[in-house]
Amino acid sequence: MAFNIIVLAKQVPDTRNVGKDAMKADGTVNRAALAAIFNPEDLNALEQALRIKDQFPGSKITILTMGPGRAAEILREGLFRGTDDGVLLTDRAFAGADTLATSYALSMAIRKIGHFDIIISGRQAIDGDTAQVGPQVAEKLGVPQITYAEDIEEIIETKVRVKRRLDNGVEIVECKLPVLLTINSSANACRPRNAKFLQKYKHAKTVTERQSENIDYIDLYSARPYLNLTEWSVADVEADTTLCGLSGSPTKVKKVENVVFQTKESKQITADNTDIEELMKELIANHTIG
Repeated sequence: MAFNIIVLAKQVPDTRNVGKDAMKADGTVNRAALAAIFNPEDLNALEQALRIKDQFPGSKITILTMGPGRAAEILREGLFRGTDDGVLLTDRAFAGADTLATSYALSMAIRKIGHFDIIISGRQAIDGDTAQVGPQVAEKLGVPQITYAEDIEEIIETKVRVKRRLDNGVEIVECKLPVLLTINSSANACRPRNAKFLQKYKHAKTVTERQSENIDYIDLYSARPYLNLTEWSVADVEADTTLCGLSGSPTKVKKVENVVFQTKESKQITADNTDIEELMKELIANHTIG
């Protein structure tokens, strides 16, 4: 028994280092101003997929991401950990997409990929925190969904049993395949890169990357087709351009403000017990603690 698994992953700006240039005037994220990382909960989702593959050898994992050309790094990170294939959905027409336009584009790419048993994604991305893309993809594909999943407890040929982590406890849910799961950060952390896979896929590139970097390893990429990362445009997935990017995004940003936290005053104390005691009394008196 083996399963076809699609992992939805996103390259996101590192919101731990947000500066004044983080947003553009039109309300979209200025990705060029922020370091790009693998969305944390998508890594949790990837680990769940890899565990299925460990349990059922012969299962295939395809990682799917949408973004600019540099998002191909997400595909390589997946390959370094044990995925089998990757698809980068990239086109200027996808730029500025909200969750509705993003889920539409991803659903069209999934239809092009073909048969799947399980789609797994992180609960939400740290650049938006909406938790909407996964459920919207499920709706567009007409498959059931289990959200807030923490662990895939059992998979048999036709159904899956999942533990969900909710605010007030846990819930065990069974669902028929195919299904889409969104994974919480409370799930198992993703395994590190595998040294053997790192050596195998370190030269994996998209066509655009090879062209922009003037990489001329024609013989290498011909002899090792697994190094050719798949890259699809709007036309490749036969998507309606009016439903993609900004034109397909009903969500509009009304106003963007940069908030800078500044201290009003500062106080220095020594390590003397009297100074520390006075500070504790002050903090308790103004209800900072206690």
